[in-house]
Amino acid sequence: MALGTQSTGSPRAATLGPDLDRDGVAKAYGRWAPVYDLVFGPVFAQGRTLAAAAAERIGGRVLEVGVGTGLSLPAYRRASGIVGIDISAPMLEKARSRVARLGLRNVERLAVMDAEHLDFADASFDVVVAQYVVTAVPHPEVALDEFARVLRPGGEIVITTRIGAEGGLRRLVEHTLMPITSRLGWRTEFSWARYAAWAATAPVEVVERRALPPLGHFSLIRLRRHDA
Repeated sequence: MALGTQSTGSPRAATLGPDLDRDGVAKAYGRWAPVYDLVFGPVFAQGRTLAAAAAERIGGRVLEVGVGTGLSLPAYRRASGIVGIDISAPMLEKARSRVARLGLRNVERLAVMDAEHLDFADASFDVVVAQYVVTAVPHPEVALDEFARVLRPGGEIVITTRIGAEGGLRRLVEHTLMPITSRLGWRTEFSWARYAAWAATAPVEVVERRALPPLGHFSLIRLRRHDA
C-alpha cells in the first residue's frame, strides 16, 4: 500500500485513535476565519517567515498544507509555484482575496482538501510546508505519510508545530486541556516522540529541529525525503 492511502478505518489510523473530528476541525476554523489574522498573525509571524525561507532554499513547486487565510503566501518568491490547501472553505476565501489583492501570480491553486487524503500524484512537489497543521488533524501520522508520498526524493517537508511535553506538570496540563482545545480545532499533547517514531518508519530523515516562540513550545522541523 502506498504512503498515505490509509483511510481513517485503516489499522494504522485505528491504532492512533482520532483525537479530533474532521468536520469539527473544519467548523472550528470556519469560525476562526474572520479573526484568524488578528489573533494568530503576529504570534506565528516568525515561524511563517522561517518556514517560507526554508522552502525557498529548496525551491521548485511548493505545497502548503493548511494554507489558511494565506498569511504566508507573500513570503514565497514569485518564481515558485505554490499550491495551497485547507480543510476550511471560509479560510480559503480569505486566502483567495489575499492572492487577488496582492497579485500573487505564483499561486497556482487554492483548494479545499483533507490533509490525510491529498489529491495529488506521488512525488508531485519539491517542498511540502505544513504550518501549525499537524496537531490539528485527526490522525497526524496519516497526514505525515501523505506529505512524504507527494514529495519527490531529495525534497523537504517543512513543519512548524507545537511540541507537547514528554512528562511532568506541563504534560498533565496539556492532557487536561485536550477536551477544550479539540473544540477549538487543535490538540495540545503531540510530543516530539511521535514525530521521531514516525520518521523512523518513513522514507525521511530529520535535518533540523529549531525552537520557535512563544515560550519555546513550538518548533520548526525539516525532514528530507530519501529514496525508498
